[in-house]
Amino acid sequence: MSDHADDVTAEPADAPRAVFHVEDLRVYYGDFRAVTDVSMDVHDNEITAMIGPSGCGKSTVLRCFNRMNDLIPGARVEGRLDYHSIPLYDHKVDPVEVRRRIGMVFQKPNPFPKSIYDNVAYGPRVAGNKKGLDDLVEQSLRKAALWDEVKDRLKNSAMGLSGGQQQRLCIARAIAVSPDVLLMDEPCSALDPIATALIEELMVEIKEDYTIIIVTHNMQQAARVSDRTAFFTAEVDPNTEQRTGLLVEYAPTDAIFSNPQDERTENYVTGRFG
Repeated sequence: MSDHADDVTAEPADAPRAVFHVEDLRVYYGDFRAVTDVSMDVHDNEITAMIGPSGCGKSTVLRCFNRMNDLIPGARVEGRLDYHSIPLYDHKVDPVEVRRRIGMVFQKPNPFPKSIYDNVAYGPRVAGNKKGLDDLVEQSLRKAALWDEVKDRLKNSAMGLSGGQQQRLCIARAIAVSPDVLLMDEPCSALDPIATALIEELMVEIKEDYTIIIVTHNMQQAARVSDRTAFFTAEVDPNTEQRTGLLVEYAPTDAIFSNPQDERTENYVTGRFG
């Protein structure tokens, strides 16, 4: 996968660069259309939040960005999804390389049953990187704001860490393979308010180095950390009661929360719906 990050575009020099260009994205599980009508650009070194009620397709869309839906039998993605101007679903694109460049942090912290050190070193080792691991582990843990808490027990099991520490370890593990993008699927939903605040501060700090897309049920969290927000909702088929998610509105976060253009967005962010 070649890097088209330096492509010349017609945008002014100070305009944020689109890392992802999404056009009329649709996701199917077998014959069921789970998500429809998603069009958005995700910009470099920004935090993009996806909000909306349960079952509106946020996580399904998130998994499109690193081809995680490929792992679900019967799932298929239609429409356009470009990453640095490269069609992400082109048959020549290696999904393993996609997932190296586009890391993922899941809802529930999922450290490996290994030492703290080995959790962070795992990805680089798989990629064949055997040199400078000590420095890389330290650098990744520092970026994840965890180094000072664990530097004296790197050989201890990661399973002994608190939930918030485990989630920051998972972020360090994702960072260790030098990704371009971090996807975060409800990364704070299993954490207490103090751990949540630490993760939020961390996201804001590291967006200088990464493009971040976060799915969250917490509207206050989206308002606090994100630069742009996408509001999704679900349409229910009256015959089958199946829910198809769709993107209602996508705009700078301030606009979504203070001046939404769609009544459905306004109803959701003001608590009248969802």
